[in-house]
Amino acid sequence: MDTLIATEKMVPLAPFTTLDLGGDAQHMIRIKNYQDAVDAVGWWKSQAQPMPLLALGGGSNLLVSDTGFRGLVVKMENADIQVLEESDGTVLVEAGAGAVWDRFVAYTVERGWAGVECLSGIPGCVGGAPVQNIGAYGQEVAETIEWVKGIDLHTAEAFQFTAIECEFAYRDSFFKKSVDRRYLITSVAFRLRPGGEPTIRYHDLQNRCQEEEAHTLMDVRELVLEIRRSKSMVYDKSDPNHRSAGSFFTNPIVDEATADRIEASLKPGVRFPRFEVEGGIKLSAAWLIDNAGLKKGFKMSPEAKVGLSTNHVLALTNRGGAKAEELLELCRHVQQVVKAAFGVELEPEPVFVGF
Repeated sequence: MDTLIATEKMVPLAPFTTLDLGGDAQHMIRIKNYQDAVDAVGWWKSQAQPMPLLALGGGSNLLVSDTGFRGLVVKMENADIQVLEESDGTVLVEAGAGAVWDRFVAYTVERGWAGVECLSGIPGCVGGAPVQNIGAYGQEVAETIEWVKGIDLHTAEAFQFTAIECEFAYRDSFFKKSVDRRYLITSVAFRLRPGGEPTIRYHDLQNRCQEEEAHTLMDVRELVLEIRRSKSMVYDKSDPNHRSAGSFFTNPIVDEATADRIEASLKPGVRFPRFEVEGGIKLSAAWLIDNAGLKKGFKMSPEAKVGLSTNHVLALTNRGGAKAEELLELCRHVQQVVKAAFGVELEPEPVFVGF
């Protein structure tokens, strides 16, 4: 089977991640279509020496170790978008796992299809969207996903899971809980609303939309992109903060007693963002980091090559020439400082590979 599919050896992974960190992939196969994925899984299973497999899309949610990945990386480059059906005021559109997420959002907004406009500017590819259940500004991808297709790596058989079967939760899914990365996602289908109104639930976004009279899907998309750029949350190589994984920590969900305890400990007049959600009270990870004393631009030493973004404390950045181990050390430091200040554990959002 080696002669049927192109494999690359010892491929540097840093250029494939937005953090620009990490060592080499032992093997890499690039996926242009579903058959490529089938062939790649066949090659992987045919190896005499078993090895792990890692699906790589935009690399925006990965922290790869300095030693790299001793296994097969399948680089998802299947980016086709096709309309499957239009009925009952909705459109069902399928996108390949390798489609750049923001290009997919632009594609839908340009056609007047509502449902993912507030997710503009999120880095990465379509295949990663259901894994993390990506969300921003009051919208989650779980709201529009109809089904997810791919290959079960245990059986090498095709799967198709409905949104219910994906078990979506806050920044979580059935796929993320699969600790051995059992499922290789090859495409995702979304049910969108042609001519629908934009979703404007997020309070700050509501205010900005009113101020700037942003009413259309395109208006909201452009406003979201503007807000994200101001926080260095759009991947832009001209931005010194661009080597990041976006929001590095999820917003913690705590019980009411913990939220009350933190609020009671604050000085009068200090704003404490807390939101009732299923399972408890959601806190702002950025607020916790900032109020624990770690400010924008924080570095553990003057010569450190990693630090907090100068525009947003929630982003951990590689300032250039850093090692993955340095970023991991910064991550642990932030966790320790927040834990000491508020008794809350911050959970990293990126997937750690090779540690």
